[in-house]
Amino acid sequence: MTDPAPLSAVPEGSIPPHAGERRFGPLEQRNFLRWVYLGRSVLASLLLVRAALDRVDAPEAAFTALLLVLLSYAVTGYGIFVSFIRKSRAGLLFLFLQAATDLLLVTAVVHFEGAQQSGWAALYVVVIAVYALLMPLKLGTFTALLGATIFLGDAYFVQPVPPGTWVWGQTAIFTVVFGVVAFLGQRLRAAGVEQTQLESELRRVRLEADEILRNIRSGVLTVDGQGQLAFLNLAAEHLLGISAAERVGRPILQELQERSPELWAAVTAGIRKGRRVSRAEGTACRADGRTVPIGLSTTTFARPSEALPSVTAIFTDISDMQAMQGLQVRAERLEAVAALSASLAHEIRNPLASIRSSVEQLARVGRDDPDDRILAELIVKESDRLSRLLGEFLDFSRVRASHFVTVDLTAVVRGAAQLVREHPDTGPGVEILVRGDSVEVEADEDLLHRIVTNLILNAAQAMNGAGRIEAIVDIPGPGDLPRGSEIEHPVRLRVKDDGPGVDPELQDRLFEPFVSGRPGGSGLGLAIVQRAVVAHRGLVLLDSAPQEGTTFTILLNGKWPMEAGA
Repeated sequence: MTDPAPLSAVPEGSIPPHAGERRFGPLEQRNFLRWVYLGRSVLASLLLVRAALDRVDAPEAAFTALLLVLLSYAVTGYGIFVSFIRKSRAGLLFLFLQAATDLLLVTAVVHFEGAQQSGWAALYVVVIAVYALLMPLKLGTFTALLGATIFLGDAYFVQPVPPGTWVWGQTAIFTVVFGVVAFLGQRLRAAGVEQTQLESELRRVRLEADEILRNIRSGVLTVDGQGQLAFLNLAAEHLLGISAAERVGRPILQELQERSPELWAAVTAGIRKGRRVSRAEGTACRADGRTVPIGLSTTTFARPSEALPSVTAIFTDISDMQAMQGLQVRAERLEAVAALSASLAHEIRNPLASIRSSVEQLARVGRDDPDDRILAELIVKESDRLSRLLGEFLDFSRVRASHFVTVDLTAVVRGAAQLVREHPDTGPGVEILVRGDSVEVEADEDLLHRIVTNLILNAAQAMNGAGRIEAIVDIPGPGDLPRGSEIEHPVRLRVKDDGPGVDPELQDRLFEPFVSGRPGGSGLGLAIVQRAVVAHRGLVLLDSAPQEGTTFTILLNGKWPMEAGA
């Protein structure tokens, strides 16, 4: 006899190979068998008493009954071991063994009580009905035929009195009962299979939903009508600095008001007035004390058991999105300034050249007067300075990416670093290092060289003659890109220094024209970097803190977007 497979071998919620023939799950099956074992034990005990009373008049029958009782106890013990100790699923052979034992036991009782006393024969109906529910249709039919055969065999060949026509009536009853139970069992089987499939699908959906809620970057929070926290996902824990394990099932509104007043107001309005928020913005205080901007929306749903509705809020850290919007506004502003600079430079440069030429001629005419000569030299000197400044304006306005080729970014960085090392503004104590493997980008090589040179030179000029500059080229991971960026095949360049850092008041305006953190600077170097990076459809980011150094991060497309080249 093959032992049934342990329940642990069948994954919870899965459908076994013969799911179409399964009547009950393990728990229902064990409950049925528990009553079968109890009823068999009672019947075996009655048979034992009956055999003891007839041991003198019918010793052979009494001995046979004793053997049958011992067999019943043995089969019952084995069944209890399999069902409740090993907790295994009952196999078909196991069920047939139990059914055959019960049929033999009922036959023995009917034999001792006499075939004419047809009341005991009703036990056949009980046995056949029970196993029709536990067994598949084919095996249940075989069990019913076996019961009818044993019953007729005992009536015709073992009983001392020949049976009457009643025996066929009882056999017909067996058949009808089995047919009805088999039909009901078929319907029950179909319903059980559907229920199992629905449970499995529901469990799968719940697992997928839990996985999604755990891993999405948006915070999800649910507060019931009593103001108690019902659900909080991992992202919400990080954004609010609240532990779900400690707070679920407890009042949360007061702490929520401290962490995010706007989120608290939206949740409170949903509970008290049923109001939903489709789109709003606010702030959230994280566990590290940093306040971040969030975008939020809420929805409400009422439960019959609650007087007030529950509210679910979805909120997201939008600091990256705001930074991207700031970069876009900055790029648009620089484009406007560039157009104005080009116009002014052209309008001023020609009159300035005429003024310079006229002053030089006047200086030659009045060269005998020292004062006139000094004034003329001063005007010429200032004219040259204005001309250089206008040249920078024109350079700023002419930043365009026109000729894209495949360029080794690391090689460009090494060339720019070597050029800056020889620059007079680079102090003798400034160390410039380049790190990174060869990385190719599709870019305008001249403009790319200008970007890198300006960044490294800007860092060297901020070092006050001594310090360390690192230019690092690598491929960023998905988590290293700001949310909302549209860079394809990203390549990253970071220029880091350990200088004094950028004044926090200047950081938001550092890429604007004429804004410089260095005395005497024109304030166009970083503005040119910004426009050049935007011309490559890239991003330039700044990270700086006083006395902790500065890092400029350039993100470029490793491959030029297809629509740009069309």
